[in-house]
Amino acid sequence: MRVLYTILLLTLSNAFMTFAWYGHLKFKEMKWSQNLPLITIILISWGIALFEYLLQVPANRLGFKEYGGPFSLIELKVIQEVITLTVFMLFSLVFFKNETFRVNHLIGFVFLILAVYFVFKK
Repeated sequence: MRVLYTILLLTLSNAFMTFAWYGHLKFKEMKWSQNLPLITIILISWGIALFEYLLQVPANRLGFKEYGGPFSLIELKVIQEVITLTVFMLFSLVFFKNETFRVNHLIGFVFLILAVYFVFKK
């Protein structure tokens, strides 16, 4: 069950992280935010990122072997990176319609999956 909870929390935390890091780029399209100063945008992003940390820290605690979880530190990081890139790809395709997913991106994801395979190989 820790595997499932870890992956679920990592996925949710990455959704917040991606929105905090890149969501503000869409603010220009929203009337209420068009004239906000950069410091306000930064503070809004920090507020969103707080939720990322509220999910990321428990995910790492649940997943890490030294706290009773199934994953080594390296395995946790590789899982997190694959989730980050997957969430980012979906985010960019849904919210930024001018972004495209090309064959070289697919090849890169295949290599990431291979990286996961080799990291977890005993």
